[in-house]
Formats: sequence, structure tokens, C-alpha cells
Amino acid sequence: MSMKAIEVRAYGDSDQLESVEREQPDPDPGEVRIAVEAAGINFADIMQRRGLYPGGPEPTYVPGMEVAGTIDATGEGVGLSEGDRVVGMIGGGGYAEYATANAQMLLAIPDGMSFEAAAGFPVQFLTAHSCLFGWGGLEEGESVLIQAAAGGVGTAAVQLASRAGATVFGTASTDAKLELTADLGCDHPIQYTETDFREIVDAETDGRGVDLVLESVGGDVFDRSLDALAHFGRLVTYGVASGEPATAQNQRLLFENKSVIGFHLGKASRHDPNRIMQAIPDLTQGLTEGELEVIVGETFPLEEAGAAHRYIEDRRSTGKVVLLP
Repeated sequence: MSMKAIEVRAYGDSDQLESVEREQPDPDPGEVRIAVEAAGINFADIMQRRGLYPGGPEPTYVPGMEVAGTIDATGEGVGLSEGDRVVGMIGGGGYAEYATANAQMLLAIPDGMSFEAAAGFPVQFLTAHSCLFGWGGLEEGESVLIQAAAGGVGTAAVQLASRAGATVFGTASTDAKLELTADLGCDHPIQYTETDFREIVDAETDGRGVDLVLESVGGDVFDRSLDALAHFGRLVTYGVASGEPATAQNQRLLFENKSVIGFHLGKASRHDPNRIMQAIPDLTQGLTEGELEVIVGETFPLEEAGAAHRYIEDRRSTGKVVLLP
């Protein structure tokens, strides 16, 4: 049977996203097929579409690495059942009415959670939790600077850091985004279009700097984030949204006792999935008890995937942007 899907026909701008008819995929052993109710958009999808993502798919392909929906078919050796409401990360193909997924990478959607909110959970919260705690080692009483604090990962990280008892600095580009980060627990929202975040950090820490930075932009933002670190501070880099790679000189790191740590959710999940998934009980508890919230900023019909990408690229988005087949 056929289904609607979005294809990237060639590397380029958002016009390369085209709505097409494709055959429904069949699940292999260990997989399930999901009738997709919501597909999360991640900035990695945009970088892949631009052809700037190392190891990314080559056209023609169906993008999308995060889906929520209902299982409608199962392969051999799967302990899940048709009709189960699930969410998870997939290798690609999420911008479609149906997608296949490794059953071991799926989570049951908590009661009361919408498909839209569920689609904003895995990548954002697992990335934020891993960067803050598993890789960043954040402890109660420390300070953290979160770049792009009003984005998908940013809104998750602000909540998690505040919940852990850290002092939270966060950058955003508009008053509305700053208000959102403050509501989520950001102690020092910084409008980076008008203010140098380094100056705010220095003023609020008496020149000491922060203990941890979550950095996903690259370029000059990476360099100034490293400047904003205290001695013995850690910078976790998990993206290059600017498209400008950055480097840190080893001589500087050793004399200032600073650490730069890389994090990639997909690679980490393949090399050591248990290290990533150990965050699930804490995250599930936080969501169930209302301590954490998935911020869904905007939804688009599947056919408007190009408009959704432009919405993110124009920096208009807050929280998670979701496609609805």
C-alpha cells in the first residue's frame, strides 16, 4: 500500500523537501511499523538537507529521526503489540505516514501525553540530560550556561538544570523566548542580540565564569563560551548550527584547566545505548509528576515540511516543532 512521505531530492534549501507517494515499509525482524501521528523536527534534519551533516544520508531520502504513533505491524522477535502507543528515535524515514523502528529504541508514551508532546521528548530530553549530567557532570550548586535556551534541547536543559539545583544562564533572541526560559527556571535569561553573554556571566559570577556550558552553535559562539568557563569548567558541544566548525587550542585548555567534551546522540546510542537510556527512569518520573514539560512550539501538516524547516531556520521557533501526517 502507498503512503504520503516527504523526500529530499537534492541537497539545498527547504524547497528540496517534496511531498510524494511511497510504498509503506515492512518491518524486519526486531522492528515494528508505526502509524506516525507526529514526527519531530531536529536541526540535524536541516543540516542533513543542506548536505552539511557528516555521514548523513544522500538524496533521494526521507528525513526524520523521531516519531510518535501507534504500532500497526510487528516483525519477528518483538515483544510489543499492535495498537501500542510508542515514541522513539529511528534511523530515518520519519517524515511519513508510516515508519519502521528498532523495537528496542522505543518507549511507551505515558498516559495523558499527546503524540505531539511525545514526539518532542526523546531527542531533546535525552540530549539535554546526557549533556548536563552524563557528559557534563553537573552537580547541585554549580552554574551552567545554555546556548539557544528557548529551543528544543534548550527548553529541556533549562528545566533539568533548574530541577537539579543549578544556577542557570540561558541565551535567546527575543523577549518572548526570554520569558519562556524564565518560566522554565532560567535564573539569568540573556538576549544575545543586544547583550554579550560573556559580560552577563562575568558580572553575575564576579568574574569567575560558569562551571558548565552547553554549546550547539559553533564558530564565535563556541570561542566565547569557552571564555565564559571558570577554571575546571566543562564545555559540552553537541551541534554546529552556524555551519562554522570551531577548535580549542590544547595549550589553552591545559593552562586554564578547562575541558571540551563532544556529544552526539545518534553515535552514542549506537556505541553504548545503555549509557543513554539510563536517563529514561528519571525523565519519565519528571514528566509523569509534572516536574518536566515538553514544550511544543508549533505544528505543521506533513505536506508543509518545507515551511516548518524555514520556520526553524528563521529563528522564529521555540521549543519543539512537529509535523502531523
